[in-house]
Amino acid sequence: MADYVDLEIGLHHRGGDTWTIELQCARPDEDVDVRLVRDGPRFDLDELRRSATDDLAYGRLLTESLFAVPEVKELFAMARAAAASGGLPLRLRLFIGPSASELQDVRWETLRDPGTGASLLTDEKVLFSRYLSSLDWRPVGVRPKATLRALVVIANPSDLAAYRPGGRQLAPIPVEAELTRIRAALGPIRATELATSGSATLDGLVDRLHDGYNVLVLVCHGYMAQGEPLLLLETATGTAATVPGSVLVERLRDLRETPRLVVLASCESAGSSDGLPGDHEGALAALGPRLAEAGVPAVLAMQGRISMATLDAFLPVFFRELRRDGQIDRAAAVARGAVRQHADWWTPVLFMRLKSGRIWYTPGFAGAFQQWPALFADIRHGRCTPILGPGLTDALLGSRQEIAWLWAREYHFPLSPHDRHDLAHVAQYLAISLNYRFPRESLLEYLRAELLERYDLPEELADASLDVLIKAAGERRRATDPTEPHAALAALPFPLYVTADPADLLPPALELQGKQPQVELCRWSQDVDWPRSIYDLVPDYRPDVQRPLVYHLFGNLRFPDTVALTLDDYEDFLIEVTSNRDLIPAVVRRALSDTALLFLGFRLDQRDFRVLFRSMMRQEGRSRRRRYSHVAVQIDPEENTTLEPDRARRYMQQYFDGADISIYWGSVESFVRELQRGLESQLP
Repeated sequence: MADYVDLEIGLHHRGGDTWTIELQCARPDEDVDVRLVRDGPRFDLDELRRSATDDLAYGRLLTESLFAVPEVKELFAMARAAAASGGLPLRLRLFIGPSASELQDVRWETLRDPGTGASLLTDEKVLFSRYLSSLDWRPVGVRPKATLRALVVIANPSDLAAYRPGGRQLAPIPVEAELTRIRAALGPIRATELATSGSATLDGLVDRLHDGYNVLVLVCHGYMAQGEPLLLLETATGTAATVPGSVLVERLRDLRETPRLVVLASCESAGSSDGLPGDHEGALAALGPRLAEAGVPAVLAMQGRISMATLDAFLPVFFRELRRDGQIDRAAAVARGAVRQHADWWTPVLFMRLKSGRIWYTPGFAGAFQQWPALFADIRHGRCTPILGPGLTDALLGSRQEIAWLWAREYHFPLSPHDRHDLAHVAQYLAISLNYRFPRESLLEYLRAELLERYDLPEELADASLDVLIKAAGERRRATDPTEPHAALAALPFPLYVTADPADLLPPALELQGKQPQVELCRWSQDVDWPRSIYDLVPDYRPDVQRPLVYHLFGNLRFPDTVALTLDDYEDFLIEVTSNRDLIPAVVRRALSDTALLFLGFRLDQRDFRVLFRSMMRQEGRSRRRRYSHVAVQIDPEENTTLEPDRARRYMQQYFDGADISIYWGSVESFVRELQRGLESQLP
């Protein structure tokens, strides 16, 4: 359940100085949203500009304009009252539509409460952001707090004196002072710094971001030229390099994963901010919407000159609060309140395309998990079955969402943008528009290229089969990562492993434990030339801990035609499994209905997980599932999908017909570490 009242205000240009306003209010205790669409707000932009030197007058004029329509003021008051009565914050998101882009230059942060006249957005109970839409449909993942990393880039070109935007001399940036401030603000967040002369280049910045950073802090000068924001970064020799905002946006768009939060800052020496507007002042803030287009979920920028004193007070509070609970908009609200006595308190502006406002989560169960002893006992006695999802190989091979997004962009996927990260949808399009084999062959080529790029494999493997490359990469990963999940799971006493991942990483890990794994595939299609079954070779085979069964539900990459990849494939799987009871071996059917289940490496909203559940629900033994405690490990919860543990738990309970399901938020590695520690603590 959401822990806030959500109010979104949308503004769209009608013509002249009039706009259409849309309000949508969602309360956590109600399933129905309240919506309001009205014509009427009039913003006199010239009058606002004339009030720019008086933030109190500016804020009052802006508030009167926004809430001039009585129904708008009434709905806002209702949302505030609902939040107050429930002891909840009001999450206020301002969406400025493409037709009203001129309103991005308005100082919305100066808004006041239309009822009391008090400053509205210095109140910690009002979480404000400028909400942005994006054509980038890559999933926005949430990362564990412990894995947060920041890249700090400070550009102080040696020839700043040659640049005078708006006729104003640019002051040198005090690099050491900035570093001291940012280090203190980031606290325990690990940081890499590009701050020495000649290091803050565009190429250097982008190259570092390829290593994967959650936060980018960029300190530099910027100015506007013919409507284009320009940043003054550095050349390799330390002189100024003028970088158009569009170029930075394009470079970030090409990243596999963008930073989740970008902080753009440039300051004046103490007392130099006169509050006067100028075309050069909004350069960093103007990058906010553009960075959202590149896929950056949140941008904190300065919409005018900001004094060093204000920045000194704002940034440490912002990052301190961000470390506390991961809520970006709450951190901005608290930091804005901390500088409310400064003349330029309104300067920091937060752009987001996150409805949750969250940058990190804490791994663990949604509540106290009391079933550890029962789970340990089931594992020790062979009454537990791990069901492995494709997420276990994300770190090794890349995620399915990433593959889908790359294919959708490369092959101009024409269907709903929301389906661009659904591999089955994109593969279906390729199978129909090109041919049936194309997505399978493309998948094998993609995985080969990824493995050769990501891992320093021996040169003699350059022409090796994909199966050999996967095995070699798995060995390399197990050697460097003690929490590699396949190795950890292979060491536990499981007689049966069910996997929805077509990669063959588990058998080598089992063999290292001295076990003899037997691999079997679900024969879900009548049009595939299937390999021989273990039950043909050894009819009386029964899985045990020393000879465990690895059962592939959706095929195996060693036999590409067996891999369920398209929408049609998953539909065929369901048809075959539900119409032919004996398609899945009896030992597997029994395990799915009469053992504790560990779902590891699935995203609970993804197709393979839903198809797996639907096929399980058609099997016998539902009542026996209630005898066990089951765990689903949700890897990297995604924005707007599974960030609410209680709702996800209810969803799974409905699927399981009332069975006891516990949701663990975090990586499989985190869960397996807890599992291993618990089992070891019970050893005599």
